[in-house]
Amino acid sequence: MQVGVSALYAGLLGVLLLVLSYRVSMYRRRHGVSLGDGGHKDLHAAIRVQGNFVEYVPTALILLVLIELSGRQPGVVHGLGAALFLGRVLHAQGLTANPAGKSFGRMTGILLTWLMLLVSAILLVLGAVAGI
Repeated sequence: MQVGVSALYAGLLGVLLLVLSYRVSMYRRRHGVSLGDGGHKDLHAAIRVQGNFVEYVPTALILLVLIELSGRQPGVVHGLGAALFLGRVLHAQGLTANPAGKSFGRMTGILLTWLMLLVSAILLVLGAVAGI
């Protein structure tokens, strides 16, 4: 079976992880901090953006691949993959812009990520239990 659609989103998310990791490295270099955040709010925010990404994306990508392997229509896989990617971009932007509080990007990003996880989980459970 092919996983071309989910591979597209895995690749895009891989690039996004590199961007987020690069940002952490640049803040570390700028502040001369090799471990932790050294009390620098911008570095702390960058670390949390990257950390939140790695907390959610691996599980979400596994679900996305399983959705595609289960034979769902490519449009469904694209919708879920796009929601995940957009959610992660918005979350990163929102948390970077306002590390101490709420922002449209942060809230919308996590909601899109959670929605993608929920819909994927439901589709997989229904497919396994009821053949839907």
